[in-house]
Parts: sequence; structure tokens; C-alpha cells
Amino acid sequence: MDSLIDRFCHHLDVERNLSPHTLRAYRQDLSEFSRFLTNEADMKGEAPSTVSLCQVDALVLRRYLARLHKTNRRTSIGRKLSAVRSFFRYFVRQGELEVNPAETISTPKREHYLPKVLTVDEVFDLIKAADGAEPLTVRDCAILELFYSSGLRVGELAGLNVGHLDLREGLVRVRGKGDKERIVPMGRPARQALGRYLTERGVPDRDEPLFLNYRGGRLSARSIERNLKKWLLRAGILKNASPHALRHSFATHLLDGGADLRAIQELLGHASLSTTQKYTQVSLDRLMDVYDRAHPRGRKKERVED
Repeated sequence: MDSLIDRFCHHLDVERNLSPHTLRAYRQDLSEFSRFLTNEADMKGEAPSTVSLCQVDALVLRRYLARLHKTNRRTSIGRKLSAVRSFFRYFVRQGELEVNPAETISTPKREHYLPKVLTVDEVFDLIKAADGAEPLTVRDCAILELFYSSGLRVGELAGLNVGHLDLREGLVRVRGKGDKERIVPMGRPARQALGRYLTERGVPDRDEPLFLNYRGGRLSARSIERNLKKWLLRAGILKNASPHALRHSFATHLLDGGADLRAIQELLGHASLSTTQKYTQVSLDRLMDVYDRAHPRGRKKERVED
């Protein structure tokens, strides 16, 4: 199975040009499925080396899903099943399997989670908390400003080089999912924070990573998330927000300000408008909350009479 997973991941990397993050996710999900097959063979008293793709049928996959249901949410189960389905589909196309046993397995209905967002005041408080003169603080302030100003994914931000910025025009060139490139504007505060950070670095080369760790290497997405948690605490914001929350806040606040949904789709780099439409529900919930608090007959103002 390991060699088959390697072949499939090579196909995803070379032919489908998927991002390193997506490749890791596929490999992890397929390795988990491989361990399940190995355990199944062991319980039957068979040698793990005898496990083959031809032995996998719908019943085996249903047992696998039943195992997943014990410790995973439906969204995670759906992703893992999708990885297995794509894996078998590839080997059917290669002529090494006659049928894809996962095609007949229904994907669990996904839970609907509304994106977690910060209010405008919370975003301002967060950025204000990172306003300092220490080099790493200057860096983190530039990161927060760029996050909120341009709505980047954390992986996109971590992968930026100095040459991807055009501070004069206020633009940043981003390479997103599927290696697709898009140009995103950034506001004046973000340009100022980035200019200050680059001045601190002493005019770096265009090919250098934009954000560096304290050792001088490229700052990782995990480090960015860890630093965000630190600034949230210093700002007194108790929400368990991730870097993606700043991306959600960017989209929601644009929508609240009257931005067109298609324009937000382009800025976020969403392939489908349906992915962007979840922000309309966030804004509607916020609108209803304002109504409930402000309207004389709002639900939160109603009193239960004895």
C-alpha cells in the first residue's frame, strides 16, 4: 500500500499540481486507511503484505467508515472518504482495478458550521495590541494588517516572497490553491506596516521570504497561528480564533460594507461562488442580532409577563 500511495501522491503533485498542504492531507488520510486494512488482515490472521486493492469492497469500506464515526466529525469522514475514492479512481484509470468500490458509498451529510469572525472593534484591538518597536512585534503587526487587509489564507501568507508585494500600487500577488495566481489589493495601514517591517530588515532581495522567524528562515503557518493566539490574549479577546478567522472577518466586513459577492469571491480566490455564499449567512445573523437588540419589539427586548 505504501508504494501505491506514493504513486498516487506523485500523480497529484506532478499532474494535478496540488499544494503541499493538500498532498500531506491526502497522504495522511490514505495512510490511515492503509493502517485499517493492515489491522483487518491481522485480525483475520493474514500477513499484512498480502493486502491488495482487489480485496477491498464496499463492505470493507463501510467497516472503515463505522470505525471513523467513533472519533471523527462528518466533515472529516467525508474528506477521508473522498481521498479513498480518488485513490481507487486513479487505479481504475490505470487499468489496475476493474471497479472503484468507493463509488457506491455515500458521503455523510456535512455539518454546517458558520465561520468564526471577529468584530471590527476586535480586529482593531488585535492590531493595536501588536503596535510596538521590537523587530518581531513589527513583523507580527505587518502580518495581522496584511491578513485583515487582503483576506489571505495562512499558507498563502507564509509562502509570500518580498517580490510578491507592490507597496506603491498597494497590491500583493498570491499563489493559492491549485497553484492559481491572483492579485489582491491591500489597504494603506497594511502598506505602512509592511514598509516599516521591510525597512527594519534593510531592503531584502525580492526572492527572500517575506516573513522570517527569529532564526532567519521562512516563518511557518503553525508559527503564525501560535503568534496570533498570543496577540489575541494580549488584546483581551477571549475567542479561540485561528488565522482563518481573520480571513472570514475580511469577507464578512466587506459584505457588511456593501461589497458585491462576486468581487469577494475573486478576492478570496474561491473557485465556486457557493463557497463564498456562507458569508451571507454570517451577515444575516449579525443583522438579526442588531434588530433584536435595537427594535422595540425585538425578541431580546420582549418580556415575559407574570
